[in-house]
Amino acid sequence: MNNSAPRLVTRRDFLETSGRVAAVSALAGVSIPYVHAAGSDLIQVALVGCGGRGTGAAQQALSTTSGPIKLVAMADVFQAKLSGSYEKLSKNPQIASLVDVPPDRRFIGFDGYKSAMDALKPGDVVILSTPPAFRWVMFTYAIAKRLHVFMEKPVTVDGPTSKRMFKLGEEASAKNLKVGVGLMVRHCKGRQELWQRIRDGQIGDIVAMRAYRMGAGGGTAGPKPAGMSEVLYQISKFHAFLWLSGGVFSDYYIHQIDECSWMKNAWPVEAMAIGGRHYRGDSLDQNFDTYSVQYTYPDGSKLYYEGRNMPGVHQEFASYAHGSKGSAVITTRSHAPGQVRIYSGQNIPRILTAKDKIDLNDPNLKWAFPQPEPSPYQLEWDDLINAIRKDLPYNEVKRGVEASLVGSMGRMAAHTGQIITYEQMLNCEHEFAPDVDKLTMDGPSPLQLDPITGKYPIPRPGIEVKREY
Repeated sequence: MNNSAPRLVTRRDFLETSGRVAAVSALAGVSIPYVHAAGSDLIQVALVGCGGRGTGAAQQALSTTSGPIKLVAMADVFQAKLSGSYEKLSKNPQIASLVDVPPDRRFIGFDGYKSAMDALKPGDVVILSTPPAFRWVMFTYAIAKRLHVFMEKPVTVDGPTSKRMFKLGEEASAKNLKVGVGLMVRHCKGRQELWQRIRDGQIGDIVAMRAYRMGAGGGTAGPKPAGMSEVLYQISKFHAFLWLSGGVFSDYYIHQIDECSWMKNAWPVEAMAIGGRHYRGDSLDQNFDTYSVQYTYPDGSKLYYEGRNMPGVHQEFASYAHGSKGSAVITTRSHAPGQVRIYSGQNIPRILTAKDKIDLNDPNLKWAFPQPEPSPYQLEWDDLINAIRKDLPYNEVKRGVEASLVGSMGRMAAHTGQIITYEQMLNCEHEFAPDVDKLTMDGPSPLQLDPITGKYPIPRPGIEVKREY
């Protein structure tokens, strides 16, 4: 499941083989990563990006049980975010004793990530949960500091940063650094068993898949508050702006596009899509209200993805696979629990709310993963920390970039009105924020308001066909 890298000789291995004196001589001028030994060493954690998902990731990191672990540093560009996250973590009775972040290790500003990582030692872990625009910048520094990494998805939003992250992932592997990417569905026990059952032919050949994330709204942005810089305003509304997050498409839809491609055991080679803005009102965001994408896989089979962000409409959050001998539920109504199942025919009952129960006596139901099921959000952390302590090959960067790129491919197809291939997306030269590493708290943003309309540029399918805005 994880990309393999050759196992480098660890400091412990070397000392056991050659003796302490010989090791000192042999290691002169050689960079060998610090490896935590089988549960005996304290792993320190730094949290960079203290929003809801980052706070959740820190909680899950501290909930691992394979050995001592402690949160020692935090960073964000918003004081309120950092303070709220610290309060939540430090008052959680299950992990409060593992939170050791005094005021002098709480950092505010665009360079705060450096200070937080500087508080760690090689072999510790940094959580990168800022908007993905900053991922390559912070990942570069983490590699230089010889830190293991957990990064949230998506990890890229355009072609140039995807190429950059592919190379950084290879560099991390060369330095024996372990890297987890927050596509937690891949760690779900139910989906793992479903994947194997599909490989074993229980639904035959997958001929089509469909997925839905249709909700009441998201990704809007009202007027900028007085006294706030434009760049901080955009970061505070990062789902609204493509340079920061890839918009609702990349941030919301990546999980289901990834899980369907996992079940198919392939990545799409092209995307054709439509979408539009209907009810955004006075919002200054760059998103569409609706997205409908037809992804094509190498064998010609399709994934039909439907995304919608509107109030008062039918809501559904599910993924399905249809095979030549049956069908499967990949996601029932949320990321977790997955409640995966296999049916003998193509008629899959909808489960839309918590009140809707799965009929275990349905004659077409052939298999269902037992409930309750363990949380994949915790499992992905258990797997990462286990790999660090046991020095196992573990690098999810390539797969994370591929999933992000496929998401961007569908988004660009909708925003330009063109068929976009995987190679076209990868080689598209439009980098949304080429100087993101030079941003300052009160400086200009990569995205500027039009001085005449007072709005930010939005996609115009059929008019802007080479880039998204």
